[in-house]
Amino acid sequence: MANRLVSPSKFLNLRCFVRTLHSSPSSITDVSPLNLAEKPEETTLLSPTFATGATSSTSTIDLHDVKGLFSSMSTAKLLRSSVNLHLATLEPMVDVGMWDVEEACWTARTIWNSAGLRGMLVYALEHTTDNATSDRNLEGFIRTVEGAKRLPPSSVSFVIAKMTAICSIDLLKRVSDLLRWQHRDPSFHLPWRQNCFPIFADSSPFYHTLERPDPLTPQEEKDLQLALQRLFKLCQKCVEANLPLSVDAEYTSVQPAIDYLTYSAAIQYNKDKNNPIVYGTIQAYLKDAKERLLLAVQAADKMGVPIGFKLVRGAYIPSETQLASSLGYDSPVHNSIEETHACFNGCASFLLERIAGGSGAVVLATHNLESGKLLATKARDLGISKEDHKVQFAQLYGMSESLSFGLRNAGFQVSKYMAFGPVEKVMPYLLRRAERTEDSYLLQLLTDTS
Repeated sequence: MANRLVSPSKFLNLRCFVRTLHSSPSSITDVSPLNLAEKPEETTLLSPTFATGATSSTSTIDLHDVKGLFSSMSTAKLLRSSVNLHLATLEPMVDVGMWDVEEACWTARTIWNSAGLRGMLVYALEHTTDNATSDRNLEGFIRTVEGAKRLPPSSVSFVIAKMTAICSIDLLKRVSDLLRWQHRDPSFHLPWRQNCFPIFADSSPFYHTLERPDPLTPQEEKDLQLALQRLFKLCQKCVEANLPLSVDAEYTSVQPAIDYLTYSAAIQYNKDKNNPIVYGTIQAYLKDAKERLLLAVQAADKMGVPIGFKLVRGAYIPSETQLASSLGYDSPVHNSIEETHACFNGCASFLLERIAGGSGAVVLATHNLESGKLLATKARDLGISKEDHKVQFAQLYGMSESLSFGLRNAGFQVSKYMAFGPVEKVMPYLLRRAERTEDSYLLQLLTDTS
């Protein structure tokens, strides 16, 4: 079966399709344009606190108007994108095609100048095993920040980092086990623990830690302190560059430790009420997402710490479900895609209401057209300025272009996730996100065969 080049006519007749998280690859539904003049369909949410509503609007996001959506892009650029999509299906080209920092920064400048889209620079490393590798990875993140400083101020919105790139996954698992046990037994003393926001909710999964864990060894405590120092060093560089840092969420087996480190950094570096530097990530496909978000926000408010969140659906459904099942427990992931959508939209609405009241910031990372429609309407109805950097939408670079351009054309801040780094490290990162994206059209273009 030969790969087939996407024809210009097919590209120019771009339509938007949606594939839900739990559907088969062939389950594709045509989606109507995002028309904010029409009231969005009512969404059943998880709590009255998270209720949403929308009123009429004169603003329109039309995803069927291809010429309008891509009017800022020349025909040559559109054709080049079509060719690039074909090249991306060829393994030798993939091997040589990964960006370095300079190329990623150049691309961020280009999409800002030509399309008004911002870049999120993602040095997509993860799963380090030792301190030496962690130190090298940290230098890569710092080079990313330094590269962003040389760009126009508005062209880059975030640097993205994964804690598993600067702290070994084994240590993160150990720390997570100890944090879980302390939540069960508050008398369980952790001498290394610093002040942070709540990490667990009563609905959080605890099956990872069924027995009382041993304390950290002196070497493990030292390694944990080194990991925290790496994170703090990166945060300081971001403060100096006035560039927010978003820490990605990962598996539930290590997420407690990631939240602990992220929240500790937020307490240390989020000093400006109008410009939080450190953002945590909430995965809305988890059953405890809403409750953990509320607890963290309440604690941050009580401490007077501005807090920002990136809100995503989640990227580890198979592994999370398989682990829970192997231990005889229910999956920590919502039982249906509808519940995940409701949780995402509800959490987002809650955060938008806080921003309208002068607190916090949010990145709404979604390829889901209905969420884009609902939340753009919600932001408008709350009177949130479309230029307000505290509210941003985000999609992967090369995916959901119609949604990105539609939101941009409506005046919202829109960023593109731009992953770069060694190919063997970046491809798993991208494939997990491609696997769960609700916009499958570009995936079809990449894999179309005849």
